[in-house]
Amino acid sequence: MRDVGAFDALPDDLTDAGSGADSLVRATADEPERAAEAALRPRRLDEFVGQRVVRDQLSLVLEAALGRGRAPDHVLLSGPPGLGKTTLAMIIAAELGTSLRVTSGPAIQHAGDLAAVLSSLEEGEVLFIDEIHRLARPAEELLYVAMEDFRVDVVVGKGAGASAIPLSLPPFTVVGATTRAGLLPAPLRDRFGFTGHLDFYADDELERVLVRSAGLLDVPLDVDAAAEIASRSRGTPRIANRLLRRVRDWAQVRGDGHLHLAAARAALEVYEVDQRGLDRLDRAVLDALCRRFGGGPVGLTTLAVAVGEEPETVETVAEPFLVREGLVGRTPRGRVALAPAWEHLGLTAPAPAGSLFD
Repeated sequence: MRDVGAFDALPDDLTDAGSGADSLVRATADEPERAAEAALRPRRLDEFVGQRVVRDQLSLVLEAALGRGRAPDHVLLSGPPGLGKTTLAMIIAAELGTSLRVTSGPAIQHAGDLAAVLSSLEEGEVLFIDEIHRLARPAEELLYVAMEDFRVDVVVGKGAGASAIPLSLPPFTVVGATTRAGLLPAPLRDRFGFTGHLDFYADDELERVLVRSAGLLDVPLDVDAAAEIASRSRGTPRIANRLLRRVRDWAQVRGDGHLHLAAARAALEVYEVDQRGLDRLDRAVLDALCRRFGGGPVGLTTLAVAVGEEPETVETVAEPFLVREGLVGRTPRGRVALAPAWEHLGLTAPAPAGSLFD
């Protein structure tokens, strides 16, 4: 666990599982990359672009808490990675004028680990738990009591002679972030007073993100270049900012330093991000489905072997975007390539042979 200033470099909302060094949009950021991302994060709610409903609701929660002089209700933020869950946790701490403690579900494997974290909190502090759905069960049960009653029971001794000593905690606010809200047990989910779901961004919202980021990076960005980058960013601000920095690199090394449309297209071609935002792994999955397996259905393990990746990588990294774009379908018999996938690859789809979704 770390105690950080509201705008220090923080880990991504969720690690972008990498399929290889050539996969730009989902490569795990190294420390300089993380620092660059942190520098582009908005610092206040009124600077945060997009997510209007969540932003307005969260503003009411925080303003009411400040007016009462009390810690706000616990906050659960859900949604795909890269949409701003970590940034909103930082903003919550900043708006409350308090510090932010940072930890993650995988880092807390025992109830004692969580007890140590909770007992060190000061009044009004914000505890950010990333990937909260991955908390160990004993830690979850301890967190239930801490969130509701602001106390933890410290167990002293072992066996029949063990006893629990209640330890009072100062009021604090838990901000949990998850990409899989359905995995949270109901008792934990019910202890959050406010739940906000972050949706993918529209292209015009991403253009606003890019214009703001270009200003912070002090690089000239044309409107049509911003639109081009936004259209290939998969509805995700984190990806948009990464692509912006790669276009900036191309313009600095091979161009005149100006981020115009031609520079954006040339840079994104170098980094193998096509017009729909698909990268090497995405296209490899589509190519295998269409060319090797005739459009499917094909099992996940077989498909993963065909593209040289682990099944989990294909399922959690490539597949969600391909399904969302209507390129791939999931059926009881396996994955299938839908008509837009054939069209994207410039191939002719075979004649349909009955419904695969029955």
